[in-house]
Amino acid sequence: MLSLSLRLVGCSSCSSRISHPKAPASRLHIFSPPKQLNSARQTNNTVHQFSQLSQLIQIPDHTAKGTEYSYSSMEYKMIGPEHCDQVLEHLRRNFFADEPLNKAAGLCQNGSSCAALESHCAEAILDRMSVMAVDAKEQEQGVCKVVGVVLNGILKPGDTAKALSKLDTNDDAGFRKIFDLLHRHNLKYNLFEHFDVACMFDVRILSVDSSYRGQGIANELVKRSVAVARKNGFRLLKADATGIFSQKIFRSHGFEVFSEQPYSKYTDVDGRVILPVEAPHIKMQQLYKAICGGADQDEKEQSR
Repeated sequence: MLSLSLRLVGCSSCSSRISHPKAPASRLHIFSPPKQLNSARQTNNTVHQFSQLSQLIQIPDHTAKGTEYSYSSMEYKMIGPEHCDQVLEHLRRNFFADEPLNKAAGLCQNGSSCAALESHCAEAILDRMSVMAVDAKEQEQGVCKVVGVVLNGILKPGDTAKALSKLDTNDDAGFRKIFDLLHRHNLKYNLFEHFDVACMFDVRILSVDSSYRGQGIANELVKRSVAVARKNGFRLLKADATGIFSQKIFRSHGFEVFSEQPYSKYTDVDGRVILPVEAPHIKMQQLYKAICGGADQDEKEQSR
């Protein structure tokens, strides 16, 4: 279940949520110097004023493409079990309620917990393949603020069938609806059989803090996930992208569509839509990326 939840659409997905405005250089007017400086004293005063002003304004570092920016205080780190509480708190505030399928199922309210979903997240964290973005300048109870996460797990043949068999014992009806769709779709369109691999790098959740969206954080998290997969010897990555924004992000990193499930066609025996997902999200996509080359190949794929 991968959706970047964007306030722009309510991520109603990586669904994967971006409301923070982008700031093109042409619109960043911080200081306009006078046309003439009549004296050295006036020059010194101007320099002093600019120095004071720049201390009050955090000026973004523009990327090479010029369309996204990130703050110099941003750091990316591997997620360990010791970060579990921080990561779950981030997801409660920024992902659980807004992800398209979660929202359609009424899984939980913003800021509230969901035991079944949190257990699903904690399971991925234990695989030590996940990455987080932290703002080193923002402290929460003495630790850096988590502003983005991508939760990755190790998926082996048989894992999905086992997870599906356990759904009946889960007392959360909304959770059962969501994962019944995901698990059955993955079993029907089986990447293991198609690619003949012993395990897959499973990108499960992509989330960015609503105050930090539009800075390229989600893209960087996916890029680093691909690097982690390569470093650990994986041949194949997969992601179940539930919203159009996360789908776009993954395709920009060389992921390809293996299968799709339109939400309007996922119905019960009476023909009623089981998960009435709000527009513009119209389908779930199972995406994959085969790792068969070096970093140069990834860069070529992203530039397409």
